[in-house]
Amino acid sequence: MDKEALFQKFVAFTTAVHEVTHELTKDIKPDDITPVQYSILEYIAVSQPVTLSEISDCKDISMPNTSREIKKLTEKNLCEKFNVAEDRRKQLIRLSKAGQNMMDDAFQRIGGRFLEQIKDASAEQLEDIERALDVLQSKVFYDGK
Repeated sequence: MDKEALFQKFVAFTTAVHEVTHELTKDIKPDDITPVQYSILEYIAVSQPVTLSEISDCKDISMPNTSREIKKLTEKNLCEKFNVAEDRRKQLIRLSKAGQNMMDDAFQRIGGRFLEQIKDASAEQLEDIERALDVLQSKVFYDGK
């Protein structure tokens, strides 16, 4: 196995993932939040509860900017902070009910676009896609936890 060729395929794949993600999520974000705020809400939705530093690290945003964006999202009642019982100094962030409803709606619309994209795939191809996603998730995109 030529690992350099495999890496080049991986680079092409991750580029395609970004392009498809852009197409699937185009025009999904509500007008009253910024793209950065939507990206943060999306991350919280799939990973909650999260810490400020996890958001900062994953989204490659400085801690002060992350804190400022979370404050704005909290003021818009889209997310909320809460203390960890075992460590009162540690705060976690989760979506508020309004934020969860907004992200559920966004994911439903994205899901519809995804289903449209794979509508012509055979049952065997769908199984191949599922297996490929499982392998990628466990061997390439795992979070190390």
